[in-house]
Amino acid sequence: MGLVLTLLAVGAILLILEIYLPGLVAGILGFLLIAAGVAVGYYEFGPQVGTWLLAGVTAALLAGVAGWLFYFPRTRVGRSFISEGVVGEIRAEQPDLIGQCGVAFTQLRPSGTALINGRRVDVVTEGSLLEKGTELKVIAVEGMRVVVRARG
Repeated sequence: MGLVLTLLAVGAILLILEIYLPGLVAGILGFLLIAAGVAVGYYEFGPQVGTWLLAGVTAALLAGVAGWLFYFPRTRVGRSFISEGVVGEIRAEQPDLIGQCGVAFTQLRPSGTALINGRRVDVVTEGSLLEKGTELKVIAVEGMRVVVRARG
């Protein structure tokens, strides 16, 4: 009985240490020790006790995973793993650009980049090639697509 409890306890400790020691080594060893504990339980105590032991270990693992998924992100250590910063901004709808004027920042053949109100904006022309530095006017915004034409 002592060997079974030792294998299960050390396996559980290694699974918990996997949170702090990433790389799957501690987690895999912990899982293997728990499986060995169940196997030794079957060998020492027979199929009936071994099955109860397997059911208990399975229930404990499921409860542990559910508890970890619920509580870990709320802990101080868990919050350190969660990024709350914003890397970029996706401006899919830009209706404020309609009618605005700008300059082609790159050659538009027919797509490229324009400077509109001091901001770089990915644009597409009505179909014609426009050289870098050409003055532009925004004529339509269709989702993420900003359509421009040469001013003149």
